[in-house]
Amino acid sequence: MLDWTDPHYRYMARQITRHTWLYTEMVNAGAIVYGDPDRFLHRNECENPVALQLGGSEPELLAKASAKATEYGYDEINLNCGCPSPRVQKGAFGACLMNEVELVSNCLNAMQDAAPDCAVTIKHRIGLDKQTEYEPLAEFVGTLRDKTPCRTFIVHARNAWLDGLSPKENRDIPPLRYDYVYRLKNEFPDLEILINGGVKTNEEIAEHLHHVDGVMVGREAYHNPMIMQHWDSLFYGDTQPEITYEALVQRLYEYAQIQLAAGRGSILRHMVRHYLGIMHGLNGARVWRHILSDAEQLKPNRPELILEAWEHVARSLKD
Repeated sequence: MLDWTDPHYRYMARQITRHTWLYTEMVNAGAIVYGDPDRFLHRNECENPVALQLGGSEPELLAKASAKATEYGYDEINLNCGCPSPRVQKGAFGACLMNEVELVSNCLNAMQDAAPDCAVTIKHRIGLDKQTEYEPLAEFVGTLRDKTPCRTFIVHARNAWLDGLSPKENRDIPPLRYDYVYRLKNEFPDLEILINGGVKTNEEIAEHLHHVDGVMVGREAYHNPMIMQHWDSLFYGDTQPEITYEALVQRLYEYAQIQLAAGRGSILRHMVRHYLGIMHGLNGARVWRHILSDAEQLKPNRPELILEAWEHVARSLKD
């Protein structure tokens, strides 16, 4: 979710669902330690529960980044062992770490020691390249269970091909093996096992929850954010009214006003690029997307543009 789940997106998501855990985009631990931590760790106060996802393979560096993250109020720090991109592989982290379980153990232990009051978790694939056996996956998880305090495993139910496929192709071409993730939960009932990959509907989420402890939704929650509108009532038992489209638009307008007035370098385009899918499936959705992606209309940085785009949708809904 690089460049996707930034603070602007996470603010929007939190307005739609009060209880769902939010995850940052993957941040290189070195960027936090050697760069400007506020740039990478800034979050909105309303985001919790929220997890920081780190990329890295040096225990000491990951520990320093984890310690810094606790100062910013994150509830969870997640180690990414699932990203297959060549850029990440060059840094010797991401999915290729599944071949280095001892190193992963050292990383997780160092992170937990540095952030003792924060949950440290891992996200990984079911295997690498064209490996089809279940046993290496179980051995990877079992080793980490025995050698680290990590008890939450987020499993993308596809292999990561380190050669021959682009990151985009890695999200679609390797076949989904949900049964492997279900099997992990059966074999390791003491662990919290979350499933990820290809989930597009609330019905699919409900089905997975018969077999595992949780579901991570990525692309669908980005391109169709209002899929989250019913999550609090469906999966958390919350009886409060769900947010309406009109109320969400008003909150996003007010948020844009605050961000632009703060003068931290934010421009309207940085925010509204995350809003394009809000009206997915509604009459007027095309006009909404057109207005909020029009460079000329965005240039003046007028937050009122959000309200004007909504007016077009509202009229379409009445017609």
